[in-house]
Amino acid sequence: MTISSASVPDRVMKRVRANGRGSVFTPRDFLDIASRAAVDQALSRLAKSEQLRRLARGLYDFPKLHPKLGALSPAPDDVAQALARETGSNLQIDGARAANALGLSTQVAAQSSWLTDGPSRRVVLGKRIVDLCHASPKHLIAPGSPAGTVVQALRHVGASRAADVAQVAARTLSDGDKRLLSKSVAQAPAWMRATLLSIASAVDDGPSEQSASPSRF
Repeated sequence: MTISSASVPDRVMKRVRANGRGSVFTPRDFLDIASRAAVDQALSRLAKSEQLRRLARGLYDFPKLHPKLGALSPAPDDVAQALARETGSNLQIDGARAANALGLSTQVAAQSSWLTDGPSRRVVLGKRIVDLCHASPKHLIAPGSPAGTVVQALRHVGASRAADVAQVAARTLSDGDKRLLSKSVAQAPAWMRATLLSIASAVDDGPSEQSASPSRF
């Protein structure tokens, strides 16, 4: 196998630049380049030289720059995804954010929270807080998917607004996500199963593929 003559920091920065400003990452994103110790050392050097920014222990970004404000804070979603990649964990936005995403609530929390099957972790980004809270499998139904977002929104608003969730979800979910919802019904609490089944039943006859966002790293 041919080993690149470029230094580890150079190879790390090449990948970071390819992902663009605003990208967030952890050492695990570069373990195909070098050993963990070498990657840790490279990231530390790049942060000291201000080519990268250290956000927290084992967490870095390549910040977007504003002509007047300077380096901007990273998107909480990108921070959460990077932390999940580091531990190989699944993520699911919490119920309040899920309800907001479906237009069932207008409240916007300063604290961005996710449920995860990995370790809990909190990162403070100025006035914003990114919280990953370890949760049991019953709270992580179809994690990271639109179908999972529907389940979380329904859990948040409760049975009294189940019809509202069903109306929005039946209209906005892809057929692939509706099929995923159908497969996940047995994991859901008994009170919401009928609503989830009604959403899942609104599937077109034609084939549909479930889309997934590719990893930035």
